[in-house]
Amino acid sequence: QVQLVESGGGLVQAGGSLRLSCAASGRTDSSVAMGWFRQAPGKEREFVSAIRWSGVFTYTSYADFVKGRFTLSRDNAKNTMYLQMNSLKPEDTAVYYCAARKYVYTDQMKYDYWGQGTQVTVSS
Repeated sequence: QVQLVESGGGLVQAGGSLRLSCAASGRTDSSVAMGWFRQAPGKEREFVSAIRWSGVFTYTSYADFVKGRFTLSRDNAKNTMYLQMNSLKPEDTAVYYCAARKYVYTDQMKYDYWGQGTQVTVSS
């Protein structure tokens, strides 16, 4: 089992920045990838960014709507993943979730472990 706890959400004005953190505990060595997702009111959960690793190589991907604005990073020593969000827009308002997976699935949305989420609100 892997436990995930997000933090860093809050209220920010458009154009501002926030950094989300996702602290992992438990069997973290069993994970092969971690990701960030978000869900706005009345909308389905959507992919934001993910990182996967294989040996010494890591691969990071982003949804088109955050490319150039959001940056995912991971501190292995702290078992923590971050999402630096810059140039925030009102449409970025959502609950942000981090997730981890044990296997490489073809379904981009399929993850085995989920955090409880952290609210990000961007005012115009």
